[in-house]
Formats: sequence, C-alpha cells, structure tokens
Amino acid sequence: MIPVGDSTRRRITPYVNLGIIAASILVFLYELSLSAVDVNSLFVDWGVIPVQLKDWLESPSGVEEPATVATSMFIHGGWLHLIGNMLYLWVFGDNVEEAMGHGRYLLFYLLAGTGAVALQVFFDQDGAIPMVGASGAIAGVLGAYLVLYPRATVSVLIPWLWFLGAFPMPAAFLIVFWFLLQLLSGVAALGTATGVTEGIAFWAHVGGFVTGLVLVWVFRRRRPRRRRPPAQVW
Repeated sequence: MIPVGDSTRRRITPYVNLGIIAASILVFLYELSLSAVDVNSLFVDWGVIPVQLKDWLESPSGVEEPATVATSMFIHGGWLHLIGNMLYLWVFGDNVEEAMGHGRYLLFYLLAGTGAVALQVFFDQDGAIPMVGASGAIAGVLGAYLVLYPRATVSVLIPWLWFLGAFPMPAAFLIVFWFLLQLLSGVAALGTATGVTEGIAFWAHVGGFVTGLVLVWVFRRRRPRRRRPPAQVW
C-alpha cells in the first residue's frame, strides 16, 4: 500500500519538511554523478557502520563517527529507496511539522533518526555494512502522526490494483500495519548473521517509530486552554 495523500489539511508552509526532502534529493543527484567506487566510499564515510559506532561509544575520539548518525539520514541507496521514503515524508511530515513548529520538528526528526540508529546498533553491534536512509527518522514521523491525528484518513494505491486509483484508508490502520510488519521482520532478522534481512535494517524502523511515539508528547505544541466566560450574577 502506497500513501499518496491524507485528509489532514495544513495551514502553514512546512519549510523544514520540504527542506529535508530537497536535501535528500540533492544528495542523491550527487550520488548519481559518482562512480560505483566513489558511491561505496560515500556510504562508508557518511553512513553509520554499527561496529565502528559501538567502538566510538566505548572510546570516544573525534566527532566524525557520531556525525554519521545525522549524515546517514540524507543518503539513499537507489531510486526506490529515495522515492519511497520521500513519499511517506511528503504525506505525513507536513502535518507533524505544523503540530510542533519548524524548529521543534527539525530537532524531533533528528532525534527520531538517532533513536532508530541506537536500536539497530544494539541488535547489530558487529555489523560492518553502512546504514543509510531516512527510514528510521520517517518512522518517528509516523509514530507522531499516529498520536496527533488518530482519526485521519490517507489515500493509498495498491500496486497490483493501481488502475482502480487511490482509495481512502484510516491512517491508523496503515501506520499500525506498517509498524507490525517492521517488528515481525526485525524479530525474523535476529536469526541472521548481520541482523538485517534483504538489506533492510528493520530494527531501525522500530526504534524510530517508538522514539517518535514517546517524543511527540514533548515536542507537540500545547493548545491554549479556553477560558470560561465569567458567570453572570442575577
């Protein structure tokens, strides 16, 4: 199921969300200009390598290694990886930004991505494959959206029924279904040597989602309470 829109209207321009999408696209266009060897070097230098990050945590030195937690969120491994992530961010991110405010949303996004990396590294401490992509941070956005707009609907396309067009679906159903799929896939990956299956770091998705569920209560803007009109005395 591919979300292409939602029912929640926004009243602001989501500058941060659009900026993240633009930055991710620009980085990917840069990747296309590189040779295969240089792309691999980009992944190694700017992606998160679990075993190296674990070693840094045990003996901190410099900032290059922890910086990859942020830089990895803007690197993608292919067209489908990029388009899938940016589509989810386009549909869900603008409303979450509106509920939090621009600055808070940016910090929330980065922290959700950090939570995603933390859980994946916990389950894959000896992993040497670079982790790249915005999926973990976007999972945090989905968790926040679920809390903020539990009654919203999304328009989705089903690949093998695309000719029927998009049809509405409760956003909560789509998001919970997606999360359960990531959780079950993560459990299945525990039996593999690398902690991932099909090149997908499922525990990063789980970690980002749970981080988003928790942090949304901190980062959402509080609505002012309505004051009751003074009582009239007769």
